[in-house]
Amino acid sequence: MLSKGDKVSVLDEAINGVVVSVKNNEVLIETEDGFMMTFFVSELLKIQDSSNLMNSIKRIDLEEITKEKTEPKPRSFVKERKDKREVAVPEFDLHIEKLVPNKRGMSNYDILTLQTDTAKRHIEFAIRNRIPKIVFIHGVGEGILKAELDFLLGRYDGIDFQDANYQKYGLGATEVYFKQNK
Repeated sequence: MLSKGDKVSVLDEAINGVVVSVKNNEVLIETEDGFMMTFFVSELLKIQDSSNLMNSIKRIDLEEITKEKTEPKPRSFVKERKDKREVAVPEFDLHIEKLVPNKRGMSNYDILTLQTDTAKRHIEFAIRNRIPKIVFIHGVGEGILKAELDFLLGRYDGIDFQDANYQKYGLGATEVYFKQNK
């Protein structure tokens, strides 16, 4: 197991050294400080030569490693290109936290009523001001607000609506288009 020239470390003490000789179960080592000491084989642990470790690292192509670290990795998403003439689409977040500073004391009915009234105000504002498209952010949740919003939008003539861009909003938004009369 151990042979002359092996680097070893003593298990229960902070002593490292090189094997000088092995006789039966006893090993004579020369410590890093130059002392000769005898230990049992069971008290020693063979350690790797650190210079040997460096040689194995040199075998790995260091140029490849540095190239990998310096080259920027390509982005995993596709960024939407916007036309210069494209006008920003108004987004309205209907989450209750965005509408009131504190919802404490409000029932679920009160919250839903406030959210639908807010959506109705924004729809009527967009119709009055001839805004061609708006987005309502309602979140995924249990789908109650989305169902109410769909019902509300269905009551208007000249309005089309669909789920908004999945990449941008996920499943929690609805895009509303207003047909303009010329």
